[in-house]
Amino acid sequence: LQISEPNEFDIMLVMPVARLQLDECDDTGAYYYVSFKRNPKEKYLLKFLDEDGKLSAFKMLQALREIIKQEVKNIKNVEVTVKRKKAGSPAITLQIKNPPAEISVDIILTLEIQQSWPSSTQDGLKIEQWLGRKVRGELRNKSLYLVAKQNKKEKVLRGNTWRLSFSHIEKAMMNNHGSSKTCCESDGPKCCRSGCLKLLKYLLEQLKMKHTKELEKICSYHVKTAFFHSCVMWPNDTDWHLGDLDYCFQKYLGYFLDCLQKSQLPHFFIPKYNLLSLEDKASSDFLSRQISYQLNNGFPIFQ
Repeated sequence: LQISEPNEFDIMLVMPVARLQLDECDDTGAYYYVSFKRNPKEKYLLKFLDEDGKLSAFKMLQALREIIKQEVKNIKNVEVTVKRKKAGSPAITLQIKNPPAEISVDIILTLEIQQSWPSSTQDGLKIEQWLGRKVRGELRNKSLYLVAKQNKKEKVLRGNTWRLSFSHIEKAMMNNHGSSKTCCESDGPKCCRSGCLKLLKYLLEQLKMKHTKELEKICSYHVKTAFFHSCVMWPNDTDWHLGDLDYCFQKYLGYFLDCLQKSQLPHFFIPKYNLLSLEDKASSDFLSRQISYQLNNGFPIFQ
């Protein structure tokens, strides 16, 4: 789904861990404290426990950052640097200097656990009408991913929270996005779903470049989440005819605008988690005005 220059990459560094105890740390259902159920097979992880016996994302990220810094020194033929750490970010970012362009690579520490998804996800992933009940079951059987992400709502920021991540599931849905199996395959009918998502991602990217401060609370994940909800609302491939790109894009954009105006965008996998909370209302309202202006003036930003 890369739109502009392919100069940013995300790599999940996945660590399989056996049984973990997950405890919700707030009411979003997305953030968890992680501890071991019994003596873990992964004895090497014990040194990353904090004083309460919780697995510290902060300590693990720090250790990973040190390993990466050491390894980067061994890279001879390209200039690679580790960027300064951003508070609360789950990523360690590498800057790779020219040729042919500068690239940044985010390495994201991820725990992979083979256990059933937490109860907060029970009513999420409502794809029965779109991809079918069987596919939903298959997706929910995949491992659970947790990324080392600071929960800003915590009174005391101790760096021991982890956030659920569904990027592997989102990728699977993007790769098999049709209600019919052959949608967008080489010999199958083509749809405009990914075209619509790319357009809105590009629109947001351009607006964020122009209004960085006002839109710092809005990210491409908001656009992606609204996209998945749109796929559920319009589940058939005929709703996304390739030739109807402009009509479909405006329909999807209309839904996203509605979310912004209501400050209501439920997480696709954790329905009780609202991604557009009221404390970010100023950003939502600002974006809503900018998008409405683009919509009413034939999208000058695309010219």
